[in-house]
Amino acid sequence: MRSWVTLLCALIVVVTVPGLAGHASAQASDLRFPQKVEAGTAFSVSTTGSGSATLYIIGPGDTIRRVVHLGESISFGPDDLHNAGHYVAFLVSGSSTQNAQFEVTASHQAATLSFLAKPSRLPVNLPNGVSGVAYVFDIFRNLILQPQQISFELSDSSGRAQIRSATSRDGVAWVKMNSAAKAGPAQFQAEVASVRNKRVIQQVPGDPCSIRMTAHGLGQKDKARVALETEPVRDCNGNPVPDGTIVTFTETYQGGQSMVDVPLKRGVAKTELPSHNGAVISVASGVVMGNEIRWSGGL
Repeated sequence: MRSWVTLLCALIVVVTVPGLAGHASAQASDLRFPQKVEAGTAFSVSTTGSGSATLYIIGPGDTIRRVVHLGESISFGPDDLHNAGHYVAFLVSGSSTQNAQFEVTASHQAATLSFLAKPSRLPVNLPNGVSGVAYVFDIFRNLILQPQQISFELSDSSGRAQIRSATSRDGVAWVKMNSAAKAGPAQFQAEVASVRNKRVIQQVPGDPCSIRMTAHGLGQKDKARVALETEPVRDCNGNPVPDGTIVTFTETYQGGQSMVDVPLKRGVAKTELPSHNGAVISVASGVVMGNEIRWSGGL
């Protein structure tokens, strides 16, 4: 005995054979499915004739086989057909076959929101530095293709927030925002129809804005040295630059040059260099130059 799946395959071949196309379309008018059915909607389909028949429905992720009585309505519950996509139905009774095609569409009610945000870590005060993308799904995990109004909010640790809105297109909406001026974790949220999803963006200080150092002498005569120390290093928004950031001290004197790289520790950099009378000492971090000191050789 052939399985009902094999029978379905045979039916599909019959419907698509060119010589039988007119016969199939004439019978298709007897099986009246609605052209579109919203996922999760109950509906019924009327039939004609008498006796019993077998209904087969094939769709994305859904396959139904049901024995029905001709002349009675075929009822479908909210959970019978809920995967959005194109469906084909066959009603087989003896040697006759009726067929129909219809669409199941996503529900209009948003139930879940898939939200992606990048990057997860970025400098403060970066224009359009944060990107957010949201996908809207119904309760059956169908992508809702109808336009939806989505609100995006990015708030920093001080409570200040940026708010943008976007209308989804083919189920997706996206937005770009500036990173905040204050370093620290920021909450990035997308919301549609009271459905929310959050991500955390770590905003770190930017490059040093300015560097200032002081100097004083150490030791005596041929062992004399100069001690150098920066003031706390901050970015242009007043955020402390992370420890480990490299600060370069350079001493230029007659006949030579001394240079040393020092990582910030607790916001400052410290080092010692040989003392040369008349030397010019400078400090820098990346492309940011600090003040210069002309060393007179005093203690």
